[in-house]
Amino acid sequence: MSPIKYLSVFSPASHQQRKENFESYWEFSQLHGGELFEEEKDLAKKRAKLKSFKDNPVHLREPLIDPGAFYRNYVEMKDDPQSLNRLTLMLTGMYKFARHEWVGIKGAWDVVPDMANSHTVEDKISRVHLAEEFCHWRLFDEMLRTCGLTEVEWVPLGPLKEWIYEQFPKLPGFLMDVPAFVTELMGVTYYRHLNHLIDEILVDEPEVRVRLKELLDEITIDEVAHVGQRRNFIGPLGMKISKLLVKPLYIMFFNDIPEIGQLFDINQMIKDGEAFDFNELPVHMIEHSWIPSYCKG
Repeated sequence: MSPIKYLSVFSPASHQQRKENFESYWEFSQLHGGELFEEEKDLAKKRAKLKSFKDNPVHLREPLIDPGAFYRNYVEMKDDPQSLNRLTLMLTGMYKFARHEWVGIKGAWDVVPDMANSHTVEDKISRVHLAEEFCHWRLFDEMLRTCGLTEVEWVPLGPLKEWIYEQFPKLPGFLMDVPAFVTELMGVTYYRHLNHLIDEILVDEPEVRVRLKELLDEITIDEVAHVGQRRNFIGPLGMKISKLLVKPLYIMFFNDIPEIGQLFDINQMIKDGEAFDFNELPVHMIEHSWIPSYCKG
């Protein structure tokens, strides 16, 4: 049995360790994303990577049997989920997950200081972090386009949910940091399970299977780093609360996306979140992402 390389993401860390890791993460993010294009909410290296995907498109060998089923259900589930095939469910679920992310970062972008007014490393990190999330939204859109869905519209949530997302980034850190960390952890959990589902569903579509996994990897590598970065804001008491909140926050969020309950074992996803320690990630993700020093065994 190989020795454990990484410790639980819930591992304790001193204030000094967290301070040093903010500096470490900031250095990583500069190399990882490249120049920030603030007006476009974009990053140079991320923009170039997306362009390379778009310049070399791949397509399904067998187009979707009923694209109308996707368009009828992607914003709001109108059919019985059990009546839809698994590929359609996977795609509508991906849209709904990414839509929540998109709405959240739109609300935060106008609250977080722009780079010219970011006077701390933490503020600078937060600005780049949001730009990365906008890049993720574009990557999800490209995943849908790869499956022939070129008429997708990104529409707001209902007024109440939009308002909640707009207020969340205005909360003081002691209220915001814990749920922000758990939602990043939830993202990595979902992406890892989605990666396996893509293998299962697209077994007869090797080109599209590989492309979707490449696009998803771009997102997941960032999100793994975001898990460590968001954890870095939280002290000992907050980490205890974070672990307690994994189950209720996962359930609350995933219940809003009926496709996830159809396609995934939510109880297993909760267990994966509570036990997350970076060890199950593939080597290429570890090599290209960032992990706090206090989570290295």
